[in-house]
Amino acid sequence: MSVSQEPQVHAPAPRAGTVDGVKNGTKLIKIAAIWLLIFLLGIAASIVTISMVNAKDFGPEKTVANYLAALKAGDGATALGLSQAKVPGANAAALDGEALAKSQEALKDVSIAEAVPAPDDRKKVTVNYKVGDTALSTDFLLAPGEKHWLFFDSWTMVPTTLPVINASVVNANQASINGADANMPDGSNTFAVFYPGSYEMEYRSPLFAAPPVTRTVTAAGESNATVSLATGPTSDLLSQVDGTIRKYLDACAKQAVLMPTGCPMTAETNNRVVSPVKWSIVEYPPIAISPFGGQWVVAPLKVKAQVEYEEQDLFTGLISPVKQPKNFGFTAKLTITGNNVVVTPVVEY
Repeated sequence: MSVSQEPQVHAPAPRAGTVDGVKNGTKLIKIAAIWLLIFLLGIAASIVTISMVNAKDFGPEKTVANYLAALKAGDGATALGLSQAKVPGANAAALDGEALAKSQEALKDVSIAEAVPAPDDRKKVTVNYKVGDTALSTDFLLAPGEKHWLFFDSWTMVPTTLPVINASVVNANQASINGADANMPDGSNTFAVFYPGSYEMEYRSPLFAAPPVTRTVTAAGESNATVSLATGPTSDLLSQVDGTIRKYLDACAKQAVLMPTGCPMTAETNNRVVSPVKWSIVEYPPIAISPFGGQWVVAPLKVKAQVEYEEQDLFTGLISPVKQPKNFGFTAKLTITGNNVVVTPVVEY
């Protein structure tokens, strides 16, 4: 008995255009689209990143920020390189180091505004700040430079001329600007300074001093900033002169005569003096020293002294006490060599 076998049927291989082929093609397209989207998103992210970095680290505001940082650090060379400013023929004591750094200490609430367009494809950056209670601002003009690494901008400050402070001091040939000593030939000098900045000038020695004067410079080319230091005697000098005059008058008061030798006090009488003569100083003269003709002079002095004695009337023989306070004027010559002071009283009869 034979068993019959049914013929086996095999499904044909899928051909292009069948359902399975369509499904596989769609899948590949989706994968390619996803990678394209990722690629485009990467490019977009790169563009955004470049734009952000460009604005933050390579924009005109960054150049100004670097300039201000150099000023605050007292780095005059870097500040000058960034500003490309011309340095006028003036004293450079405040252009570097502690004097420069100190110029920024008075500037508070410093902020850099966003750059705005200016003529000739330039940008203007405004720095706002306060000095004390006064709100101030400084404008910087910047020009575009060459690109960095094909993508990033560069901005350079438009060259200017540094401002100056014209200073003078009475009867002295030295002064200081923000603590830096500087010569003052013939009592005057001109100082180049960076801006913005606050600059304090003063003169001080053991014998004479000028109160500090501050000037705030906010822009380039300011040449009308002036400082006049009004020098006067220190308390030490006044004390020295006062002590010398007091000793002189005390020595005069010890002379038991009506007209002490070399002294401003005098007394006269037509009667006979029958007791010792006694002088006493009632009021010592105040000391005032001022400049005159390039020298220092002591203002005219006035002492109030009192003489006491007894006298006998030549006609009546009566004896009566005399007690007379009176003002007497004199002057004093001041000779100063270095920190040495010589006071010479001058009496004219």
